[in-house]
Amino acid sequence: LVGCSQPITVDTIQLGRSLNADQSIASQATTFKPSETVYVSALNSARGEGTISVRWYMGQQLLSEREKRVSFQGAGATEFNISSAGGFPEGAYRVEVFLNGESVGTRNFDVRD
Repeated sequence: LVGCSQPITVDTIQLGRSLNADQSIASQATTFKPSETVYVSALNSARGEGTISVRWYMGQQLLSEREKRVSFQGAGATEFNISSAGGFPEGAYRVEVFLNGESVGTRNFDVRD
């Protein structure tokens, strides 16, 4: 049916240092230097639309929250990133990915010099 949409599903969550042209992660990693940008990508294997959001944490402290409304005609990837001009403090971090307000996964990472 024309005009009908189906909800998107997040099949894979990738974490890393850089992106491919399609917004998937080029260089996967779980340890980062304080000066590096951290990328997360939510991959979907089929068409659909919805709202993907992320929450970045250091320990229990919320650092950032971002949201993107997406619509794909096929497989795709939705990228988010976080960086700190002054460098991240060393420690344990995590990013939680949400689809239409429901958590679909968390990726833990460390910042070390």
